[in-house]
Parts: sequence; C-alpha cells; structure tokens
Amino acid sequence: MASSSEVSNSSWRPKLVLASASPRRLALLQQGGIEPDALLPADVDEAPLKNEGPKDLAKRLSRAKAEVARKTARNREDLKDAYILSADTVVVAGGRILPKAEVLDEAAACLRLLSGRAHRVYTSICLITPKDSVRERLVETRVRFKRLSREEFERYLASGEWRGKAGGYAIQGLAGTFVVKLVGSYTNVVGLPLYETVALLDGEGFPVRFTWRNAA
Repeated sequence: MASSSEVSNSSWRPKLVLASASPRRLALLQQGGIEPDALLPADVDEAPLKNEGPKDLAKRLSRAKAEVARKTARNREDLKDAYILSADTVVVAGGRILPKAEVLDEAAACLRLLSGRAHRVYTSICLITPKDSVRERLVETRVRFKRLSREEFERYLASGEWRGKAGGYAIQGLAGTFVVKLVGSYTNVVGLPLYETVALLDGEGFPVRFTWRNAA
C-alpha cells in the first residue's frame, strides 16, 4: 500500500506518457530517474515515403507516434493533462535506410552493409506538452563496426538479438563488441538520447529530478 506522502507526490507530479513499447526506451528513462505513468505505443506505418531522407523519416515517425498517443491520452481522464514523449530511430549505411529487422534475411543484409564500415544513427524525439505545444530534437551518432568474421556473422544471427532492432543490431547487447568507434550519443544508438530527452522535458517544465532524492 502506498504511503500518504507517495500518494501526495504522485498527485503533484505531472503525468508522463511514453508512446513506445520499447523496453530499451523505458529503461533509459528509468535510468534518468523518470518513470512514465503510462505506455501508449502507437501503431504507425514506418515505411519511408518516396525520396524521404533518414532525418525526415525519423522526425515524421516520432511526431506521428506522439500524435496517436496524444489522441488516446486526451480521451482518458487520468492522462488528459499528460506530457507525451515519443521517439523514432533510423540507421543509415551507404546511403540506405536500414530496416528494423524482423526476419533473418533482413538482419543478414544489414550486417553485411555494416561490417567494416561507418554508419549513422538518427533519433528524433517529440514531446507534446499538457498545453499541446510540440517540441522536437534530432540527434545524430556516427558508429563504425569492425569487419565481422564469418563466425561472428553467423553466431550473431543465431543469437536472435537483432530481431526488431533498427539496423539489425543492439549496441547494448552482443553487437557492442563490434563497435570500433562511436562519435556522439551512445544512448541515441540504444534508442533514446538521454541527455537531449531530459533537457527537452526539463525545458518544458517536467520535474525530471523529482525522484532523485531517493535514488540511492
């Protein structure tokens, strides 16, 4: 049972909705001491439009996810005044936007493109405030992979870690051993650039450090 102080604190703090089902994005927010009040993942078509670049794709999808979640939240009494946070991550190699690999052939194609070369990871964050103001940030990280041996290639595919990941890999997992160089935000590659997200929330009045006192 929650204590009276916990109930008071919970009612005082503004609500936050994370428009994502990603456990990685949730874990990153929690790392920053931020606990969403609800998860409202948005089912949107993530296929790029004709001639759409990676930055525009990431921005369009993060905005679309936030808008879908806002519509749901504003129709719920407990979330009608909530902040809505969404993000979308796009991986680009050799001028190609890589898919979120769902089948083995997709993952294998991604690894072949990434092996021994640099690629870019873009994440767009979209925040809708309780007053329906929209704020966005786009973050870029450059990553270089080592040249993968046949054994590394085959064993990584066998691990299944790639499933559902942009670019067919998870840097926070086994694929972290492939990274030779990273320039920019590591958490951006995981799926949510933490510094920029916290700065965005903080700048729009969300109390990001509300729970820090009891974090230890």
